[in-house]
Amino acid sequence: MRKVGIYYAFWTHEWEADFLPFVPKVKELGFDQLEVNAGTVTDMKPADRATLAGAARDAGLRLSYGIGLPAQYDVSSLDEAVRANGLRYMRRMIDAVGDMGGGTICGTVHSTWPATLPPGHEDKSRFRDQSLRSMREMVKAAEDRGVVLLVEVINRFEQFMINTAAEAVAYVEEVASPACKILLDTFHMNIEEPSIGGAIRHAGKHLRQLHLGETDRKPPGLGRQPWKEIKTALDDAAFDGSLVMEPFVMAGGQVGRDVGVWRPIIENPDLDALARASLKFVRANLV
Repeated sequence: MRKVGIYYAFWTHEWEADFLPFVPKVKELGFDQLEVNAGTVTDMKPADRATLAGAARDAGLRLSYGIGLPAQYDVSSLDEAVRANGLRYMRRMIDAVGDMGGGTICGTVHSTWPATLPPGHEDKSRFRDQSLRSMREMVKAAEDRGVVLLVEVINRFEQFMINTAAEAVAYVEEVASPACKILLDTFHMNIEEPSIGGAIRHAGKHLRQLHLGETDRKPPGLGRQPWKEIKTALDDAAFDGSLVMEPFVMAGGQVGRDVGVWRPIIENPDLDALARASLKFVRANLV
């Protein structure tokens, strides 16, 4: 049965947070998985990482890790010093997650976020080549530590390198490692893909996780995403990965600024009630 998770930042205004209180909360709400900020985990003390991993294990929760790599860690940079800095950072992150038992690190593990094609460039191929060079190094460490790097397909307004499932498939097939797979996101697919179901089917065996959100980033079940189409495509692709809700409904803080929430998407939300209701919807319609 497909596992269903939720991203911690549904409840926060800042990316930095104490993840420990989210373990019993997410467990009580009925989720199988909690996704946290991989950057924060990387900087945590080893003892604190062990405590978090132990709490999740005791609760029967799977942990996953998300990252939008900051520009100073851009592993696709044409500046070799920046790329090397990014590789060092990603190796630290892989080791941190490995120490916690392994798992998936998803997001812009292949580049930086947010990002547009730098001025003076009209062809992204050089950046893609740099990214592939970095990924081929990173997967060696990931394979050794039981970590899988999930390349997230992100819309053109937030990132320039991989905007479609087809681009992601071409990328991971060039890497050719079991430690490099794909993360699709219904919010981004709604912008970029002519067929959401077709994108899921095309990703096929490479698809390891699906982020869930409505077209305006409300929790699933409160909008117009074609959930029946998505379920059929997941079944056709024999998808057995995780379904992780990644809604954002609150303005304010760095989270609101970074994801472009400039108004309350839902007025005075009861976040726990929304999460619980959406989980019920997802289990009924996607699992």
